[in-house]
Amino acid sequence: MQNSSDLLNMLRSVHRKSYPAYKSLRGVYRFEHYILSIDHVQGDPFASPSHISVRISLQSAGFPPAYHKDAVTTAALCDYLTRQFYQQVNRFTFRAKGSGKSGLISVSHCGQEVLRRTACEITDKEIISRFFIGFPANGRTINAPELEKILFEFLPVCVQKAFFYKNLNARSVEQAVFLAEDQAYIRRELEGRSLAAFVADGSVLPRESGVSSLPMKNSVPFASPESLRISMELPHKGKITGMGIPRGITLIVGGGYHGKSTLLNALELGVYNHISGDGREYVITDASALKLRSEDGRFIKDVDISLFINDLPNKKDTRCFSTEDASGSTSQAAGIVEGMEAGSRVFLLDEDTSATNFMVRDAFMQSIIAREKEPITPFLERARDLYEKAGISTILVAGSSGAFFHIADTVIQMDCYRPVDITQTAKELCRQYPLSLSGAPEFSMPRSHRIMTCRASASSRRRDGSRRDDRLKIKVHGKDSFLLDRQEVDLRYLEQLIDTEQTASLGLLLKYAAEHLADGKHTISEIVRYLDHELNTKGLSFLAEGSYISCGYAMPRIQEIYSCFNRYRR
Repeated sequence: MQNSSDLLNMLRSVHRKSYPAYKSLRGVYRFEHYILSIDHVQGDPFASPSHISVRISLQSAGFPPAYHKDAVTTAALCDYLTRQFYQQVNRFTFRAKGSGKSGLISVSHCGQEVLRRTACEITDKEIISRFFIGFPANGRTINAPELEKILFEFLPVCVQKAFFYKNLNARSVEQAVFLAEDQAYIRRELEGRSLAAFVADGSVLPRESGVSSLPMKNSVPFASPESLRISMELPHKGKITGMGIPRGITLIVGGGYHGKSTLLNALELGVYNHISGDGREYVITDASALKLRSEDGRFIKDVDISLFINDLPNKKDTRCFSTEDASGSTSQAAGIVEGMEAGSRVFLLDEDTSATNFMVRDAFMQSIIAREKEPITPFLERARDLYEKAGISTILVAGSSGAFFHIADTVIQMDCYRPVDITQTAKELCRQYPLSLSGAPEFSMPRSHRIMTCRASASSRRRDGSRRDDRLKIKVHGKDSFLLDRQEVDLRYLEQLIDTEQTASLGLLLKYAAEHLADGKHTISEIVRYLDHELNTKGLSFLAEGSYISCGYAMPRIQEIYSCFNRYRR
């Protein structure tokens, strides 16, 4: 390890040289209050910026040990510090001038949810912050004085103000950590009270707009129906009340624009913790909950969809079903089976985004088309079995078909954004309008032994004898997709995937599996559960190909890992 004075001398020695001379700066340098590591230097000022990390000892940072004592508090503190650092570097980004990305200083931009990110990590000894800097140049000639400004003037200020407890608002830090502990308490209570979800009184569910996840101003605060209201005594906030959604089959109904889909959206994102002031801080859903929808055209490989689809006219075996171009009903059937494999205990569905013929068949259609002529067993006839025989609850938004009232354990009507428990009224009406079901085939748990195979990594020789790097390449296209080599993995319909950094992590995980685990011997389930174990014990750093992992990755849930792997056209 060298000193900061060594870095300063090296900087001055490369001034006005061609841009590749910057690569000599790669290394580790001790500053007064932290250690600076230049992990990767960009090839030119127009390329992706250089990867930088800073390490501060926990003793120097001065945070109370209780604020990073376990995974919950550590994740909350890391999220808080990343937000603080983002605010600081935004004051200085591009204040150093030059060509291309010269002067850029950037770190992960956090949304309303709390995610584990590579941007900030806390070990048992230190805080590690990772970020990007665009090394300045004029054209492709090094402008060292501008980089000197960044590393010796701007960065020390940012680090001091973002990562040292004495310089932060102690009340805000405490609030972030205590909120996370309260949220973790509610998640444990869901299990103990046999609840699928909880929505606190006073929550603000609507968002500012379709492209903003900020809470809507002047919106109607949530108020639980008295019959569903429960109370909890949180470790820090104290007593809190709200609507407990019991396990089983819950139906959310109401007129158009009365808040049905808004409630469902809040529940689907309740698998994540939210920051203070979001309005959804105390909207907590079972962490394994999975939002499902139809996906016309999606890829399906070797999935047992016989629970929902059987006796196809072409005699195709639906116990090991594959297609390059699934229909809406087939894709939704596959999604449910894949969700069962991923260990989901709650399914979230909206009738608006579901395949109609997959969800329900009315009495008139049943009388016209005989049972033996219809390959699809609708979800209506399977939801009860899913709960009673597989332990999977359903929360369903319905707006057009009354058939779902007959299978619901709980019915919530959204009336001008306020929930009303109409379960008893609905059950009485159901007796007046009996439902004719044609009788679903016997329920049996789907089986999966899908082997993952794809092109493995290799470093082969060209004809001239030189080595050729055949490692798979990743290119992330925002939140909704990425390329693995030339093959696109479409994630548009994973509605609980909320951050581009999660998509980037999914690309790394799939790449790692393709290069190291897809040997034709391991099932997808075995591979995904191995990766999930490694993530939870080692973090995303276990995917690092070199000596470092960069900023720009966030932890996905195991449900999204399964969904990603299942959509890879291997």
